[in-house]
Amino acid sequence: MVGSESRYQAFLAAASSEGLRRSLTDVAPRDARTVRVKGRDYVNLASNDYLALRFRPELIERTCEWATLYGAGAGASRLVTGNLDLFARIEEKVAKLKRKSAALVMASGFQANASVLAALLDRTALGAEPLVYADRLNHASMHFGCKAAGVRELRYRHGDAAQLAELLSRYQEDSRPKFILTESVFSMDGDVAPLAEIGRLARVHDATLIVDDAHATGIQGERGRGLSDEAEIAIGTFSKALGSFGAYVACSETVRDYLINRCAGLIYATALSPPVLGAIDAALDLLPALDAERARAAWLAASFRERARAVGYDTGASSTQIVPLITGNAEAALALSEMLREAGFWATAIKPPTVPTGTARVRLAFTAAHNEADVERLADLLKEKAGQRAEKVYPL
Repeated sequence: MVGSESRYQAFLAAASSEGLRRSLTDVAPRDARTVRVKGRDYVNLASNDYLALRFRPELIERTCEWATLYGAGAGASRLVTGNLDLFARIEEKVAKLKRKSAALVMASGFQANASVLAALLDRTALGAEPLVYADRLNHASMHFGCKAAGVRELRYRHGDAAQLAELLSRYQEDSRPKFILTESVFSMDGDVAPLAEIGRLARVHDATLIVDDAHATGIQGERGRGLSDEAEIAIGTFSKALGSFGAYVACSETVRDYLINRCAGLIYATALSPPVLGAIDAALDLLPALDAERARAAWLAASFRERARAVGYDTGASSTQIVPLITGNAEAALALSEMLREAGFWATAIKPPTVPTGTARVRLAFTAAHNEADVERLADLLKEKAGQRAEKVYPL
């Protein structure tokens, strides 16, 4: 153990020297907009609670109600005695929301991608190793699922449907099962995959399209349906715009039945607790009526993007509620994050390997809880910072 710990220490020291070491920070949310850290309140720009639902009375009340009726925990996995009758009503709502014939509730987003993809790409069930085409910037959990399945990904450039088409054509005569994996809204860039074209390619090449719709469900699409209409299988979470926890797979009845029989993340995991299911259920009920909240988050993000770009900040291809301020190196991202925190904004630096080398950033997420004054103050702060940079480069 002593020998292994010395190697772990060396790994941590190397990460520290490169500005890539991670650490945990204790926080106390005050409400959907504000977080308290070490006694100071900050405007929270790092939350995925896009619709500001986690403090909504409806979610809290149903959480308490279902905990009172069913207890604090599920008590077992869903294949033992944990399949509470609460799951059926939630899965029916999810299937309807995603316009699929069936759905399956899972424990978490990472666990869903990791274990569902491992099951769907299983060469034993498929009879051959599948051809898996994946956007290179897919979430780590999707890559993990492919690795767990033991398949080699054919990665295409981020959002590049033309290169995807080339790869598909290259293996056009190959009879092995084909899958295309992509996020809809990319969590670190805030851009949207060309899903219409990817869907067309999937149909032409008889490939199964699987879309991670985590950062679109609830906040994007008609009445919050997300952006996964083109997909045969949609995977997402209840922990972003729906303000709670857990994950779902929306699919056909056949795929649902297969996952119940093959997916380790369902078979061996304790079921979600009744309080969590209560919050999910209440959020799904609220979702169709939240167009004003969706529009508010979109408008605030668009307003900020325009002002940030005007003073020279790189926001990439963002077109959603997620807006990165791309700095390039980790040190600059950390410095920008610290500057924002000094001004009362809680914003997190995102460094490699979460994002590719040379694309470190501060990731901002705009929600229905923010207001125009937040955007104006944030934009003014960046303008002032940009002016200071210009003075250093071009002294008077």
